[in-house]
Order: sequence, then C-alpha cells, then structure tokens
Amino acid sequence: MKVVLFCGGLGMRLREYSEAIPKPLVHVGNRPILWHIMKYYAHYGHKDFILCLGWKGELIKEYFLQYNECLSNDFIISGGTQSVELLSRDINEWRITFVDTGITSNIGQRLKAVQSHLEGEQTFLANYTDGLSDVPLPQLIDCHRNHQAIATFMAVRPVQTFHCVEADATGAVSDIIAVSESNLLANAGFFVMEKEIFDVIEEGEEIIPGPFQRLIAKKKLYCMHYPGFFACMDTFKEKQMFDDFHSRGETPWEVWRT
Repeated sequence: MKVVLFCGGLGMRLREYSEAIPKPLVHVGNRPILWHIMKYYAHYGHKDFILCLGWKGELIKEYFLQYNECLSNDFIISGGTQSVELLSRDINEWRITFVDTGITSNIGQRLKAVQSHLEGEQTFLANYTDGLSDVPLPQLIDCHRNHQAIATFMAVRPVQTFHCVEADATGAVSDIIAVSESNLLANAGFFVMEKEIFDVIEEGEEIIPGPFQRLIAKKKLYCMHYPGFFACMDTFKEKQMFDDFHSRGETPWEVWRT
C-alpha cells in the first residue's frame, strides 16, 4: 500500500525548532521523526511514500537528496576515505513522491491534492507524522478490513495531565477525573483509508470533523484502541521526552530492530 504522510504544517507548538525546520525534520536520535515513521512503515513492507509538503518543504526535499546512509548503517572505508562499502542499506528500496500541497492547507486539502498520485489504489495508509508507536500495523489493517470501513484510525488513551470536568448549566461540578483515567480515546493519526474517502471531502474542508461525521452516519468510520506505546512530539517538552527515551535506549517504536 502507498503511505501518505502529512508534512506541511507550521508546527507552531514546537516553534523552538519549527521556525528553522519543518516539524517532520526535528530529530529523534540521529534521524528526523519523519525517517522513524517511514522506517516503521517500510518494516511492514509499505515502501511507497507520498509526502504532502508545505511549510519549508524544500528542506525535506534537500534532506533526501543529500541523504547519507552511513549515518544509520554499518560500513567499511578503505583507501583513506576513497572507498565506502555499506554493510546494510535503509532507504534504497523506498519510493518517495514529493508534492507541494500548500503552506496553509489543512489535512483534507493536502489529501485531496495527492489524490491523483493514489490512482489505482483501493486502500492506502496515512499518518500525521508527529507521533511514534509500536502498534502492529497488520492488526490495524485487519481491523479496517474486517469492518469494511472507509477510514480506520488508531486510538489511544490521552496522556495529558489535565482533568475532565462534568458540570451543570450553573457551573456546579458533579465529577472531575484525570483525562488518562476517563473513557476518552484520542485519534493518534495512524490511518487506513479507502479511495472512497475522497467522495466525502468537500472543497477546502478539513478531514475532521466534516468528512468523518459523514462516515459516522454511514457506519464506515472505525478505530482500533491500542494500549501499547504511543508518544507524540507536539511541544518542546515532548521533544525532550523523545530525547530521554533515545538516550536510555528505550525506543519501542523501532520495530525494525526486534
């Protein structure tokens, strides 16, 4: 299946980095989070990528045009540095389509902009490219197919520290509970979609809520609750969290190493 990756947002909540580079190029270890996500999909055999570019998209193009496989693979040099022999490869089997989908476009518009590049694909994958997980991708795809859904996404328990409040019209509180302990689930941005998704996205429309509400009415939108590892890099604090994970060698999203 082809994999659509949304890489064009402004990343305003990660401005310490995204003012200089697009958020998908912010590093986790010695590679951008975008690379980790692509490596995850490639591990499961999905190596045909469509990058929906926007803000500073030229830097993402430059990254892959100047890609150095020696940074993530073992190699041998001889003759000084005249000969480099890679002992393994990582992206040589990847096919990457780079599409400028606009600086201010929303996710729905970016998806519509790459529709022609999905010609002939009944089912495709998509990702927000700001979170990492060890979710078994075949399980998500099976969930999607078993329900004959048009769109399916991975859902996780919110990890934020704020609390959910129930109150009446006067403001009298009847209950308060940590969001992580509630029954709420959050969309983690790992999608499986059918080509019929394009039939429910109207011009200029964001994919949530409009198109997804139409799928709900048709009982064609599903989610798979995944209780395992998921973390999103949306703020500077979360970037530091990923750095801490990597420095401790705790990288469960690196399913290709298991």
